[in-house]
Amino acid sequence: MITSKSVKQLSDLLNKKEISAVEIANAYIDRINKHNKTINAYITVNPEKLLINASESDKRRANGNELSEFDGIPIAIKDNICTKGLKTSCASKILGDFVPPYNATVIEKLEQKGLLVLGKLNMDEFAMGSTNETSCYGPVKNPHNIEHVPGGSSGGSAAAVAAHMAPAALGSDTGGSIRQPASFCGVTGMKPTYGRVSRYGLVAFASSLDQIGPLARNIDDAALLTSIISGKDTRDSTSVDPGNEISETIVARDIKTVRIGVPEEYFEGVSDETKHALSKKINELDSTGAQIVPISLKMTEYAVPAYYLIATAEASSNLARYDGVKYGRRSENASTLDELYKLSRSEGFGAEVKRRIILGTYSLSSGYYDAYYLKALKTRTCIINDFKRAFDKVDIIAAPVVPTTAFRLGENVSNPLEMYLSDILTISANLAAIPSISIPIAKDSKGLPIGMQLMGTHFDEKTVFEVGKAIEKDITPLTVNLD
Repeated sequence: MITSKSVKQLSDLLNKKEISAVEIANAYIDRINKHNKTINAYITVNPEKLLINASESDKRRANGNELSEFDGIPIAIKDNICTKGLKTSCASKILGDFVPPYNATVIEKLEQKGLLVLGKLNMDEFAMGSTNETSCYGPVKNPHNIEHVPGGSSGGSAAAVAAHMAPAALGSDTGGSIRQPASFCGVTGMKPTYGRVSRYGLVAFASSLDQIGPLARNIDDAALLTSIISGKDTRDSTSVDPGNEISETIVARDIKTVRIGVPEEYFEGVSDETKHALSKKINELDSTGAQIVPISLKMTEYAVPAYYLIATAEASSNLARYDGVKYGRRSENASTLDELYKLSRSEGFGAEVKRRIILGTYSLSSGYYDAYYLKALKTRTCIINDFKRAFDKVDIIAAPVVPTTAFRLGENVSNPLEMYLSDILTISANLAAIPSISIPIAKDSKGLPIGMQLMGTHFDEKTVFEVGKAIEKDITPLTVNLD
């Protein structure tokens, strides 16, 4: 079955001329048409344009002019990444009709290799949420159990890959928005080091935390996509060229040479089944020769308040541009300029986005800046130093991704504080700007996936991928059955 193949497997079939790009495109169009009403992973699909692009790819390959060995493979894109001529709504009413006149840098890099845009994926509105329930297009369903959430904010990306509605996808991660849904849906999700991947064309949530990364079937595909989209970009002053490129082909690290740090703080408040699955895998690594090193990341308890002050403050600044004047939804009920601003925003933004704008504006306001935002920045520095001390002792850190497996739809949507606390194990990597990956390792008693998080030091994605591959080779891939 074509849609069960990974990116590299599809590449092999294309290069052997056993399949065409048009056949791949049609297989995914059929799969999306069959299952998207149930899963709700896609917001926008343009099958006509996809088939035209696939046909052009086949012509290039027939003439020996393919752009790369991956020419003709479709990749799905989170709906906060700009795609020229294809709607980019951030799952918000305020951008419901926005069609970008340009491509994000990551889209340019994909197209330079001949990869095709399959469609735009559902998400929490403006990437603000952990369940994909804040989308104005309705919630995405977890393919392993449609009564459960897929995670967020890149829930559509994770669900599409898990449901074989895309061979791989791009998401964005501000506080765990790639890794948490990857864990909930049983796929591999990578948040690169901040600055490795250009943010140009990513609609901003929190500019010092946002990072684009891949969700894929396995480590090989995640590493391949990371290598393609990485690199310095003159249009993003925070992007860098670290000098240590990521290879498109990952070789598993000899586990006997690896020092794996296990932070005690990351196992507090974690469900018994999640803790058991992680402990079992860590014990297996220990028995095969890895050096397991107990470590402490003492600042972990301060990560949630620091994150939700910094992220909301930056969000309130970034989202101030949506005023109903230059672009975005404009209220038809306003008779004055003040009413236009007020009504365009109140009608266009959902409840969670409004909540975070208000929180951020409050923490930046006169008289509260020092007490809240500035203190959060100082705490962030302490968290960065916490990780630096840890990486003096270990090569990589292993921990749970989320305290529990995917919760039921509607279970936490009315309790935002409980929702925010569910991010406690992922947000530190964003605050510290380090690379972090989620790898599926097991299922719980309800058949819901459990992920393992691996964190590396700055710009050392290579170690994260190599250790991840060594772990992955002993794990049976988690599958879903929608048919």
